[in-house]
Amino acid sequence: MCQFMPEIRHAPVARTLVQRLPAGTGIDAHRHDDHQIAYASRGVLSVTTDSGRWIAPATLAIWVPAGTVHEHRAYGETDLHTVGLPATENPLGLAEPTVLAVGPLLRELIISYTRDPTDLGAERDRLRAVLLDQLRRSPQQPIQLPTPRDPRLVAVCELLHDNPADRRPLARLGAQVGAGERTLSRLFSGELHMTFPQWRTQLRLHRALILLAEDLPVTTVAHRCGWSSASAFIDVFRRAFGHTPGRRALLNRVEAAA
Repeated sequence: MCQFMPEIRHAPVARTLVQRLPAGTGIDAHRHDDHQIAYASRGVLSVTTDSGRWIAPATLAIWVPAGTVHEHRAYGETDLHTVGLPATENPLGLAEPTVLAVGPLLRELIISYTRDPTDLGAERDRLRAVLLDQLRRSPQQPIQLPTPRDPRLVAVCELLHDNPADRRPLARLGAQVGAGERTLSRLFSGELHMTFPQWRTQLRLHRALILLAEDLPVTTVAHRCGWSSASAFIDVFRRAFGHTPGRRALLNRVEAAA
């Protein structure tokens, strides 16, 4: 969870293509000289760097800036669409990995643009221009799980990674790892730039997306991730992703049949 991959492959060009990743597989640590948009039209995709982890279902895409060492991981059968952009072309002006909302039009543009990367015609150039216009309008989503560095923070985060349903307050978790609540609160704020409750919610949402990709029932996912009820989970999920977890499961089934 807290150590990034030591062997780094350099793939200068971020290729524009679509590839199917079986559940549980991925693409190991590498970097591009280009920017990359990573989007899963089916399944759930995560991108991990040494500073954190970003995860996205089919309503979100992940922007990976040029030079960023990262790995991809698929949860559920995943159709991964990647769009490469030259380092000189940054329509959003983003220097860090970022999760972006993907509406119906942007989704279809990404799928169409990545379907045949050998097509060099004028029509595809126009498709690309519209794709970039839509990308500029995509709202950014604060869905990130930053990686801790301080050993005390690492210890607490690993306890919850092992069991997201652990509802103990920070003081009790700190007592187990030998750190005070105030110290840990300060570390969460200063190092991860979020409060402990915010970080725990992000962790639970990340785990929930993974479990939903495995086709587990919403109620089961809610309890495994620490929510007191399915309705509480659905409310948090809707506010984070703009739709209910039940709709996400339905989309996965529709896309799998397509």
